[in-house]
Amino acid sequence: MRSDYMLYVVAIIFFVLTGAVAAITVIEQRSLWIVTTAVLGLVFIGLGYTQRPKLIKPATTTATATTTTSLATTAPLPPAPPPKPTQVETLKEETPTPMPTVAVPPPTPEIMKVKGIGEKRAAQLKALGINNIEDLAKTSAKDLATKLQISPKITGKWIENAKGIAEKP
Repeated sequence: MRSDYMLYVVAIIFFVLTGAVAAITVIEQRSLWIVTTAVLGLVFIGLGYTQRPKLIKPATTTATATTTTSLATTAPLPPAPPPKPTQVETLKEETPTPMPTVAVPPPTPEIMKVKGIGEKRAAQLKALGINNIEDLAKTSAKDLATKLQISPKITGKWIENAKGIAEKP
């Protein structure tokens, strides 16, 4: 529940209390209670008013604001000139030029026999000049790891696996 509603409810309670005290004080003449509860009711109404959600008004343009003020204070403005016709430009449809694609030859399936090397890794190895299992078996694990930016342990496993595959007939 919104806090301003709660404060309004408290204010209403104080005003009802004020009415009750006023009815009783007519008999007993206690006017301090009437003033106190009425003031507290007004305080809570003020607090509720300060806690209400703010409404966002759309921004008025300066032309609208000056027009309304100038109409009230000065003579009417002359009619606005008619708008100038706009020229329609014809745009030529440009056909997009196809981007040149770099044809990467499909990786050799031979190097993909090494455990842990898929199509993507095989393409990276091919770009480094490693085209077959024998080339992979001859490379250094540290150099290959540095070029591919991966762990030397992984490249070492690849090389050991490639050596094992290359020795088999």
